[in-house]
Amino acid sequence: MSNTTLTYYNQNAKAFSDSTLNVDMSALYAEFLPHVAQHGSILDAGCGSARDAAFFKAQGFTVSAFDASPELAELASSYLQQLVAVKTFQQLNCVNQYDGIWCCASLLHVPKAELPQVFLNLQNALKPNGVLYVSFKYGESERVHNGREFTDLNENALTHLLSHTQLKAIKQWQSVDKRPERESEVWLNALIKVVHVL
Repeated sequence: MSNTTLTYYNQNAKAFSDSTLNVDMSALYAEFLPHVAQHGSILDAGCGSARDAAFFKAQGFTVSAFDASPELAELASSYLQQLVAVKTFQQLNCVNQYDGIWCCASLLHVPKAELPQVFLNLQNALKPNGVLYVSFKYGESERVHNGREFTDLNENALTHLLSHTQLKAIKQWQSVDKRPERESEVWLNALIKVVHVL
């Protein structure tokens, strides 16, 4: 995450957290959770307000979470009632640890050139039968918007990125933003698993 983007989140942490806490994500949970082992471990990577981590925790999953913004991580720790680590995707270095990794609207702040290595980090962190959920704003450009840097992806761009890994999208779909006044924004969603080479 660029310093510009990080500064934005640190300066606007409370407003950002408040604006996302009550967004209805049930349709995305319904896609992701059936692929996660019952009572398994889930990493909410780039967790923001920890809205999703708190939901997974309430469903009986063992939850870990991190965010690059110290200000957001502090708010998220309070909401989740457990420590949210301050780290970036580039610093994720665990192996074979999670049944599910949830990257909701978080990987989109990773520069495109760094995404191949980040996907390898995520692949390494997953257990053999684990599942990864990602979402990006739909498109194919790198851009700056409202003080934040974004990497937009479409289906072809995501498939190309994954071709350098052992990961494969088992489902890709588009959805519209659930926040008020944001219905015109389209998202690319994907469920991704490790392909085991015999």
